[in-house]
Amino acid sequence: MGEQGHGRVVSFMVRHAWLSMRAAIGTELEEFGLTVPQFATLMMVGASPGMSVAQLARSVGSTRQAANEMLAALERDGLITRAPHPTDRRTHQVHLTALGGRRYEEALPAVVRREAELEAALTADQRDAAHAWLAAVSAACQEPAQK
Repeated sequence: MGEQGHGRVVSFMVRHAWLSMRAAIGTELEEFGLTVPQFATLMMVGASPGMSVAQLARSVGSTRQAANEMLAALERDGLITRAPHPTDRRTHQVHLTALGGRRYEEALPAVVRREAELEAALTADQRDAAHAWLAAVSAACQEPAQK
């Protein structure tokens, strides 16, 4: 089967593309003292202030433990705060600090520019189709499997 078999397994191709993109974006984020998961966390928390650690872990595709470790580093660097939820004492809400918001806004153009470079060989129609396909597959993955 060899390489030919891998080229037909879409999940393998997506994983390979993701790992390649993660490395390329990671290089850009070094200048801002961020990793890809940290950047994603700042993006998600900025879009949904007050989200819980569990919600964040699901959003960035990690475990709660990994999310807590990453949040500890971001909190230590002054980029986020965690505060007890007002009605659920077991839950903490995550918020960006002013510094966290600025760091995200400073890093975002570098990420957008690098993604544009990675997509430069694609036509606008190909980019639109790829984005639509990724969104559709992500949505389909949220639905229960049919047997």
